Amino acid sequence: MDEPAVRAQLAEADITVGPVHRNLPAPELIARSLARGEGIFAANGALVVTTGERTGRSPADRYIVDEPEAAGVAWGGANQPCTPEFFDRQVRRVSDYLRRREVYVFDGFIGAEPTYRTPIRVVARASWHGLFAHTLFVRPEPIDLEDFEPAFTVIECGELPVDARPAEPDGAETGPGDRPSPVFVGICLSRRLVIILGTMYGGEMKKALFSAMNYLLPERGVLPMHCSATAGRKGDVALYFGLSGTGKTTLSADPSRRLIGDDEHGWSDHGVFNFEGGCYAKVIRLSPVHEPQIFDAIRFGSILENVIIDPVTRAIDWDDDSITENTRATYPVFHIPEAIETGLGGTPRNIFLLACDAYGVLPPISRLTPEMASYHFLSGFTALVAGTETGIVEPVPTFSACFGAPFMPRDPVVYADMLAERLRTSPTQCWLVNTGWSGGPYGRGERMPIALTRSLLKAALEGSLDDVPATPHPVFKVLVPTHCPNVPERLLDPRSTWSDPAEYDARAEALAKLFTANFARFVDRVPPEVAAAGPHTHG
Repeated sequence: MDEPAVRAQLAEADITVGPVHRNLPAPELIARSLARGEGIFAANGALVVTTGERTGRSPADRYIVDEPEAAGVAWGGANQPCTPEFFDRQVRRVSDYLRRREVYVFDGFIGAEPTYRTPIRVVARASWHGLFAHTLFVRPEPIDLEDFEPAFTVIECGELPVDARPAEPDGAETGPGDRPSPVFVGICLSRRLVIILGTMYGGEMKKALFSAMNYLLPERGVLPMHCSATAGRKGDVALYFGLSGTGKTTLSADPSRRLIGDDEHGWSDHGVFNFEGGCYAKVIRLSPVHEPQIFDAIRFGSILENVIIDPVTRAIDWDDDSITENTRATYPVFHIPEAIETGLGGTPRNIFLLACDAYGVLPPISRLTPEMASYHFLSGFTALVAGTETGIVEPVPTFSACFGAPFMPRDPVVYADMLAERLRTSPTQCWLVNTGWSGGPYGRGERMPIALTRSLLKAALEGSLDDVPATPHPVFKVLVPTHCPNVPERLLDPRSTWSDPAEYDARAEALAKLFTANFARFVDRVPPEVAAAGPHTHG
């Protein structure tokens, strides 16, 4: 397919662009980024860029067009509606802006499973955004580009702010309205079109497409999941659910296992498959000792967002958060040694629900019954850590249904029911893992060491905890192993790590009440045994 054909397809979506650079290889995209002053080289060969004011996602600025094709959207929270008229106005502005400007086009796929892969097109003004798409999504073979027709198109035009003026006097158009934010991430399901305005943060592209897939794939019997995935040497698959900052990427970069993917997957009747072709890792305080795979994966062909480097030596200061705590690296999956480049795996044997507990009261690991798994999947408890979203400067305890509520357009019960059905028909064990604090809350306790969490997961993955006696937690009911290889027993009981047990009890009670209050919206829509799997509270 040549440039005129791409331009013609974009014109059908009411987008007019200037010169088109389609599916350029990574070295060429990097060269253009350097020539255009978009970034500079770090000493390790990665391209270093900055994203301006927005250094994380802007969930309050994501909208879905309210139309018949969006009838299954659970409106509220992150799922905010805008009218077709408002969306169309932004499309016209984007088209006018791009009419004589060159763009970088990536044509490829979301989804490694051939049955369910979705052809996508990313159109970006910045060449480094073109490199981001080339790195993060599934790259096509040359034959795939013949007669290519995208099922979803993303227009990344981050330097253009949204036109959020009030509606015309006749009131026909309503949308985000007059507001100070320049950001608009709009998803139109009928036109299969995403437009991104007012933010250069790369993660908005992947999360917008992830949100679209989360809406569409359940209709095809695929459970979309915000999780990382690995496979053992014998092919046993493990899933790691958690929001950004809970350890999905870090814990899935395990030298003893093979990486399938680090963030977004589907679970079909065929097994698990990666949505992406790359990884998007948080790298603040990255250590070659604790995270050697990720450290070594960041090299030529990778992108570093908002990290600080020495202007002369180009050495990276991984500890410098002067721009943001949410420094990021983008690199292809094949930069991880022995990664499964097909992106395919079988039925999971273990599922880990990762909770960054800022209260410091949850056990470092506990076994979940299927009912508990449904309860905690719907709860999605964690702490949003600094930098992952605009305005977050320290951990904030929160609940994010399915460990990814900002990206789940449908009712969370839809996804929970799909997971429960998978668990009923699969030999899968679920675990709740606290990657947050122990011995006290944030500010007084200590963050769980990565080495400790790795030892706990290793024991679970190897089956060493299968026959270990477990004690129900007195508040949260989860089943806490009495011992674990290479882990001091006192660390398994969170209460014993606190200097003041009474304060622990009070903090645990406070968190339990938050769980109960949050789950009240689901109580009448889940089986009674799931509702009963939550924590005990006293009044």
